[in-house]
Amino acid sequence: MPFADRLNNVETSAIRELFKLLGKPGIISFAGGFPDSAMFDVEGIREASQLALSQDPGSALQYGATEGYNPLREQIASFMAHKGAADVKPEGLIVTTGSQQALDLLGKTMIGPGDKVIVEGPTFLATIQCFRLYGAEIISAPIDADGVRTDVLEALIAEHKPKFVYLIPTFGNPSGATLSMARRKKVLELAVQYQTLVMEDDPYGDLYFDEAPPPSLLALSAGVPGSRQWLAHCGSLSKVLSPGLRVGWMIGPEELLAKATMCKQFSDAHTSTFAQATAAQYLKAGRMPGTLAKVRQVYAERARTMGRALKKELGDAITFTQPGGGLFFWASLTGAHGKVDDGAVLAKRAIEKGVAFVPGAPFYAANPDHSTLRLSFATADVAKIEEGVARLAAAL
Repeated sequence: MPFADRLNNVETSAIRELFKLLGKPGIISFAGGFPDSAMFDVEGIREASQLALSQDPGSALQYGATEGYNPLREQIASFMAHKGAADVKPEGLIVTTGSQQALDLLGKTMIGPGDKVIVEGPTFLATIQCFRLYGAEIISAPIDADGVRTDVLEALIAEHKPKFVYLIPTFGNPSGATLSMARRKKVLELAVQYQTLVMEDDPYGDLYFDEAPPPSLLALSAGVPGSRQWLAHCGSLSKVLSPGLRVGWMIGPEELLAKATMCKQFSDAHTSTFAQATAAQYLKAGRMPGTLAKVRQVYAERARTMGRALKKELGDAITFTQPGGGLFFWASLTGAHGKVDDGAVLAKRAIEKGVAFVPGAPFYAANPDHSTLRLSFATADVAKIEEGVARLAAAL
């Protein structure tokens, strides 16, 4: 069939392809980027949905505004205020069908064939695919344990004059890295200096373990004059409440939101009003702090368990930085003692041993590091994490 030429620039997700191999009975998966369904506040969501149907069923079940269900926009603005972004107004955001739609809308509104976009190396795989679909030339800015290297980022912005810069500053996917406070301020200063839009993707910022991360770029923008007009921010309830609700949001300059809203009209008219009404009732009920406290405690224990197990079972055959939040370990194989040093090779051997993870190479837009791998601790309990890491060691 005569498919569009833009499909030549993208491939099927390596992660989705891997899931086809996970049907083997007894396999332990560290592959997905999913929250644990056992952490969902089912009772709270049930009560919220019932309130949505009993208090305003007509609105909850009817078509709605493309910008979003206004009671939810009000609750999201309040939610952001509690996270330090006190000046977010309901009319200053649109509700999206998950934060991934916000990224798609960014691509639709900003990218033309051949336009340059800077992302972290590594970064969220779906973002690479999405931006390439719209014809972007993607440029990678290297990261370290403190997030994107702003010295290199500045040089890349000056050289390439990108349409925008896409960052996951807090507990990045896949890296788990968190951008330092000094670098956060520098990113905002660069946005103003070079008049370049920065998209902050923040699906994991609430999932911290011991210490809260630095404030978001959105929260810090009030202290960097002029930065707000060059900053967009997207968030989501998927990792902290339920991905099945498909509720996310985009905050940004008025002209960007207007164009994104127009494009969203063509895509889905609006995010499910029933899901939005349910989310609004949930946030209004004040259950989110308790839910987050529980989730943080469980994930923190699992992350500590995985860190200990990796050191015990794999020793110097692997290096990693212990994450302070989020869902992922990002690790590199060293090849010590003649062990495997390629993530893709180890992934195939690991499946045979009954454990799955995602090789790191697909997370790079350019110059992939084949020694890398991503491990998620979110959906396996402590016993399965210990057993899974032992199986991983046996596959080396």
